Amino acid sequence: MPTLDYCGTPLPVNERGFLLEPEKWTRDIALFLARDQEGLAELNDDHWSVIDYIRGFYVEHDRAPMIRYLCKTTGLKLKTIYELFPSGPAKGACKLAGLPGPEGCV
Repeated sequence: MPTLDYCGTPLPVNERGFLLEPEKWTRDIALFLARDQEGLAELNDDHWSVIDYIRGFYVEHDRAPMIRYLCKTTGLKLKTIYELFPSGPAKGACKLAGLPGPEGCV
């Protein structure tokens, strides 16, 4: 099983870098993944609105939200989401939100 070194602690991830234990997600882990996996130096309020929505939806429904709900809820256009998360909402945003790997439409 692959792991990432998070502050001296192994963080179990799958082969694509998604958390295997999403219940252990924290905002600090999101920041670590943003820098280490996605090449993002910092996360602004728009990043957090996307991450928080995806995370909340996942906790409530055990799956990622559809992209149209993500755009509608956050008020961000799809183009903006791709600018915030260059690897896309499914790979980048879901990874930073601590999802174990999206199976849905995000």
